[in-house]
Amino acid sequence: MSEQAIGVFDSGLGGLTAVKELIKVLPQENIIYFGDTARVPYGSRSEETIKKYAEQDAGFLLSKNVKMIIAACGTVSSVATELKDNLPVPFTGVVVPTATAAVNATRNGKIGIIGTSATVKSCSYKKEILRLNDRITVFQQDCPLFVNFVENGFISEDDPLVQLLVERYLSKMKREGIDTLILGCTHFPIIAKAISDYLGSSVRLIDSGKETALYAANILGNEGILNRSGKFGNRSYYVSDTVESFMHTAEIFLRKIVSDEVTHINIEQVAVS
Repeated sequence: MSEQAIGVFDSGLGGLTAVKELIKVLPQENIIYFGDTARVPYGSRSEETIKKYAEQDAGFLLSKNVKMIIAACGTVSSVATELKDNLPVPFTGVVVPTATAAVNATRNGKIGIIGTSATVKSCSYKKEILRLNDRITVFQQDCPLFVNFVENGFISEDDPLVQLLVERYLSKMKREGIDTLILGCTHFPIIAKAISDYLGSSVRLIDSGKETALYAANILGNEGILNRSGKFGNRSYYVSDTVESFMHTAEIFLRKIVSDEVTHINIEQVAVS
């Protein structure tokens, strides 16, 4: 079982930031990634629809005989919380590892959270933070346009449009004096430099992809299913929309060409079968 792949899914491409971190932390692990690019974004969908999509995505990964599933999606991790109860393999979302890291990082007890509308509405990060430490003050802001900006290549910290949007979303948190900010969507680390430039170096950014990768490594170790083959792992990518558009944006996320590793699937047909 140890050489079976880790399955990772996201509503689109943002989960590739988690894959990038997994490769750093666990270079020997095989990884299968599914990006539901035909139905992105999840953040503006109903709770019922998000749960349905999450079950279908996890089901596809299980069909690939994965040993663990990671929902590298803040929206799914926040809304489809019961998904883990129905899976035969270890599972983690991004909320618990990220909230834990934020609580450990804050010095003044003021934590900001940014995410999709569904993530912020669920208050999942806030609830977990307050469960860990109820003396912390939490500020939340949904940033739905960040996803569109990232997936369309607007990622430079020098881009006036990016700077304007960052200021629009984060000006209140800056005034409140947060010292820690959760990037509650896996797209957001791509524009972390622009966010950090605006908030200043005293504000620590918590990357959900990085924290989730570290958390997953602990789970695999505790379960005794780390891949100890000593070989560099294989990566396979599946998408529900065009392969070409995925490859272009994946190169931004992963800093590598993935053309030979990407396969298109019809997730609706897979779910039915």
